[in-house]
Order: sequence, then C-alpha cells, then structure tokens
Amino acid sequence: MAGTSVSGIGSNIDTQAIVKSLVDSERAPKQTQINNQTLKATTSLSSIGKIQAALDAFRGALDNMKTTASFSGLSGTSSDEKVATVTTGNGAAAGNFSLLVTQLATASKLSTKVYADGASSVVNAGAVPSTLSIKQGTDTFDVSIPAGATLQQVRDSINSQYANQGLSANILTDANGSRMVLTSSKTGVGSDLTLSGNSGLESGTSVLATPQNAKYTLDGVAMESKSNTIADAVSGITLKLTGVSPVPSGGGAAIPTTITVSADTTTLKSSVKGFVDTYNALIKAANTETQVTTNADGSLTTGALTGDASLRSLLSSVRTELNAMGGTGQMKSLAQFGVETDQKTGLLSIDDKVFSAAAKTNAADINGIFSGDTGLLARMKSATDSFAQKTTGVFAARSASLSDSLNDLKKQQDTLNERMTSLQTSLTAKYTAMDSLVARLRAQSDSIMTTLNALNNPKSD
Repeated sequence: MAGTSVSGIGSNIDTQAIVKSLVDSERAPKQTQINNQTLKATTSLSSIGKIQAALDAFRGALDNMKTTASFSGLSGTSSDEKVATVTTGNGAAAGNFSLLVTQLATASKLSTKVYADGASSVVNAGAVPSTLSIKQGTDTFDVSIPAGATLQQVRDSINSQYANQGLSANILTDANGSRMVLTSSKTGVGSDLTLSGNSGLESGTSVLATPQNAKYTLDGVAMESKSNTIADAVSGITLKLTGVSPVPSGGGAAIPTTITVSADTTTLKSSVKGFVDTYNALIKAANTETQVTTNADGSLTTGALTGDASLRSLLSSVRTELNAMGGTGQMKSLAQFGVETDQKTGLLSIDDKVFSAAAKTNAADINGIFSGDTGLLARMKSATDSFAQKTTGVFAARSASLSDSLNDLKKQQDTLNERMTSLQTSLTAKYTAMDSLVARLRAQSDSIMTTLNALNNPKSD
C-alpha cells in the first residue's frame, strides 16, 4: 500500500505500527483515568482558590467596617478646619462642643555645630568607628559612625535606621557651612532630644525648638495634650488640632471653633451599601463556581463546585447570620431597612424608599444591628472562621488534599510512562525476532525452491 512504512524487512509487516497500537491500547484506560482525575482536581483546586480569595476579601472588609463608626449614623464637622478637624468613632453621641486652641503640641529640634566644609565634612577622622547616641525620654537610638564618615553619610544612616520610629535628620547649609538638624514626630513635654557618645557630633549642639504640649479648652474646661491628635477628650470623637484659634483683627477674645456631631443618613446609607457590595462579591464568587450552564445541544455543564458540601455550608453560615435579628432598637433586621435578597441569585439590594423612611426615625438601630461583639459584622466574621483559617480551615484542608491528589496522579503518570516504555521495548524486541525468523525461513525457502527448480530443469544435450 502506497505511503505505508514497512519496518519488517523479512516479513514485509509494519511491526512498528503493530507495537504502537498494542502499547496505545494498553495505555488508554489508565491514561484516560489519570487525565480525567487530573482535570477534575486541577479545576476544583482553582475554584477553591478563588473562593478562598473572595472569603479573605470579605473578612478583610468586615474588619475594616468594624474599625469605623460609619454605622452609627453620625458624622463630625468643624466650623473652622484651620483650627481642628473631627472624626467620629464608636461611642460617639450627637452634640455640639466649643473649642479654643491656644497652643499646638510641638516636637524637639536639635542642631549640631557648623561644619565649614559642608555636607561632605568628615565627622570621624579616626581609624575606628565611633558612636552617636540620640536619646528621647526612655528611648535611645545608637548610630555607628564608620571611620571617614561624612556628615551626609551620618544623616543618611539615621534616616535609614530610625525614620520608621519618628526620628529624622536633615542638613542645613549656609555661607558658614553645614549643620545636621535632628527632629522627631513625637511631640509634647518630655520628648526632648539629647546627644551623647564619642562621635564629636554631640559637642556644641544647640536647641532649636523645645517640645511643648497642646493647650486648649473644650466647653470652657482647660486641657493639655502631648499630641495634636486627641482621641480621648470626648468619648467616641477624635480631634486633630491644626492651628491656634484666631483672634479678631480688631483685637479681643479668640474666636471659638464649634465641633458638631449630628445624624448623617447619607454616610449611613453608604456604609450599608458598602456591606451589601462586600457580601454580594462573596456570593457572586460562589455563584460563578457553582453555576450550571445549558449547552446548545441541551446538555448541562456543571461548575467545579456545584453541589460542594463545604461551599454550601459556608453560604448557609453567612445567610443564617444575615437573617438573624440583632440590636437593641425597635428595628432588628436589615430587611426592615429595605435590604432585600434576590431569591434566585442570593444577592442583596437596597430599596431606597424603605431605607430612607426607616433611617429618618430609626437610624441609631443600624448601629445596633452591625456593631459590637454580638453585631452582624462580628457574627459573620466568627461564622466564617472555620472556613478561612490559613492552614486548618475547611478550604485550606481541601486545597491540601487536592494538591496531594495531583502529586499522586503525577506519580501514577510517571509509573505508567515507565511501564509503557518497558512494554514497547519488550514488544519491539519480540517482533524484531519474529521478523528475523521469517527472513531466515524465506531465505531457506528460496534456497530450496532454487534447488528444486534446478532438479526439474532437464539438461540439454
């Protein structure tokens, strides 16, 4: 037959094709099993990874919402943000406060002596390293100064080591030379910077600024703070002092700033919508991995996690908490605020009219539903703990099991490949031997026929 590769010289039979066919036939059942199981495990592992990522994002969003006070329905405003800004937190209550700021908290600032050669001045001319010790209260920051180090290099060393601890160094240069200026983000009385050691930088220092406390009055009560950010003067309210209260141009008493904490339904609705969006992101991820698709021929294709017991259990847990009653107000469920669940997709939506009407009279009830140790945010976080643990969680265990299965399947594939290679070698040897035998038999046949033909051929006279 034209185009056929004949490997059997003696038999004229394509022994290579026969060997390949026998090997493929032997390989097929096990190979199909390995392929199917590998595809299923890989797809499931990928889907579980997506669910884990969505769950981590969901839990992270819950933590973020727990640290804000947006569900309180309150917001803070300042009549003069050049004097102070305000944010509300847990425990805040509606009200007005009069604030007068007479002094801001400041930090210590210290300068070294002037070095005539500028920033490149060598501060350690010796042959061995020296040490500069920067002390602030009970904290000491030691800086090793190598032999030959310049003022610039010392500055860089301080910033690289201690910038994240609030200590910084800069170099100021004028006609007389350069000096290094040290300052700290820590403010208030008692945060003075001092220098010691054997570097030489500690000699001839000058104080550029002495730290002081912020001084202010709140509703007529005189107060002080080491920081310009005041988190404990009024329960649930954080003030950030930004300037001293202004005095009228014509003179007279300083003008007080009014701090107002009041209901804010816009912020409240935005917070509820944020929760709805966070919840829906998790549900959408679950729907994607469990959806059933109808093909053109009417057959169905199921998602990798369709019917998965672990995912069903997770969704059941969060839905149970979503529908549970909570809080101490008149309204104890999100449904009463117009948060609706789509029965087909499980996604949440907000009925604007219902929410607006409920928030007008019962805005504080939202905080009771969401916040606190028994609030919705805390309960949902707790309900998903067993699923989200990095090593012992339900999905982590599933991922580990599937990874083990894939490793085992790889070993099975390697074993199968080795067995098929051995079988091919064995069959090839057998068919080669057969072909050699046929070649010898044919040679003997040809010899016999030649002899017989010679005997039957009469000799001519």
